[in-house]
Amino acid sequence: MPLALLALAIGAFGIGTTEFVIMGVLPEVAADFGVTIPTAGLLVTGYALGVVAGAPLMTALGTRIPRKRMLMLLMGLFVVGNLLSAAAPVFGLMLAGRVVASLAHGAFFGIGSVVAAELVAPEKKAAALSMMFSGLTVANVVGVPLGTLVGQSAGWRVTFALVAALGVLGLLGVARLVPDLPRPEGVRLRHELSALKNVQVLLAMAMTVLGFGGVFAAVTYVAPMMTRVAGFSDGSVTWLLVLFGLGMVGGNLLGGRYADRALMPLLYVSLGGLALVLALFTVTAHHKALAAATLVLIGALGFATVPPLQKRVLDHAHGAPTLASAVNIGAFNLGNALSAWLGGLVIAAGLGYTAPNWVGALLAASALVLAALSAALERRGTAGTTRVVATGGAPAERPVAARR
Repeated sequence: MPLALLALAIGAFGIGTTEFVIMGVLPEVAADFGVTIPTAGLLVTGYALGVVAGAPLMTALGTRIPRKRMLMLLMGLFVVGNLLSAAAPVFGLMLAGRVVASLAHGAFFGIGSVVAAELVAPEKKAAALSMMFSGLTVANVVGVPLGTLVGQSAGWRVTFALVAALGVLGLLGVARLVPDLPRPEGVRLRHELSALKNVQVLLAMAMTVLGFGGVFAAVTYVAPMMTRVAGFSDGSVTWLLVLFGLGMVGGNLLGGRYADRALMPLLYVSLGGLALVLALFTVTAHHKALAAATLVLIGALGFATVPPLQKRVLDHAHGAPTLASAVNIGAFNLGNALSAWLGGLVIAAGLGYTAPNWVGALLAASALVLAALSAALERRGTAGTTRVVATGGAPAERPVAARR
């Protein structure tokens, strides 16, 4: 694997850290600005919505810019956003800083995915994607716990300043290690938009929303679930999230390894297993050891879907993968926002803190149904193409008008 993938992984590490570390320092931020926890929660929601909106917007703006330069500009935007968050004197500016940083998120992963795939042989695309996304998964094991620890001991502003420094490191890595890949000739915004009309691309994005939404339906409410149902102490939540992050790392690596060999079977296994494990979580959440083990499995099965789904989007977005790839990153965050909202609804309805697990199981099962539908449509399309070729090649079957 080329060293350029390391630069992309460093950028992904910084982005993953800033996305999730806010959850660990939310009480400190709320106390500092004198706002309630629900109001401070807008820093999470605002970031997610910024990714959804920023992914297509920033990618569209970058269609005329070489990909390496665009990646550097995105990391610069990320640095500015985190510095603004670190220095914000009022809550409104803190929220603005989060949104600015989020605008770089989807486009960086979208364009970075295309670059990563172009740096390796076709049969190693998923492995290259997995290596880049490993930065995001490792952020949940290392970056988020350390950022939370720094925020609780030295102040949350120091945390965001350090995240900005990670962005600078990622920018320098891209500048030094990523080659100047030529921009494809003839690619225009209209061309990129045309890829979003492809049924297989849309189905892959829908699987992303539902499958990863299943993960976050449970994980969003893991703190009250683990403390009030499983009986863990408040201080144990950080290490439980580390276990979840370790599962993400393992699942991402396995997904990258096997997606190049058997993409659809991998999706069947990971989505089916995710639906089953999330359903079982309603039971295992009542036992400490089983709850911890289940978190690892949810992280592993959830992130095993990331490389194959991203690769499927790239494969089917014929000749115009950049915008589709970025929009698919936005789909992950759309799934996060949707599942968190649905999980909150069932808790508010009095169904208990384990109820979001059923929501997650249904979302993952729905993604599995879409995977089966996608494969069926693909088989039908391939069979139709074969018949047309066979018929076209047989002179005896040509229309009579053609012989006149």
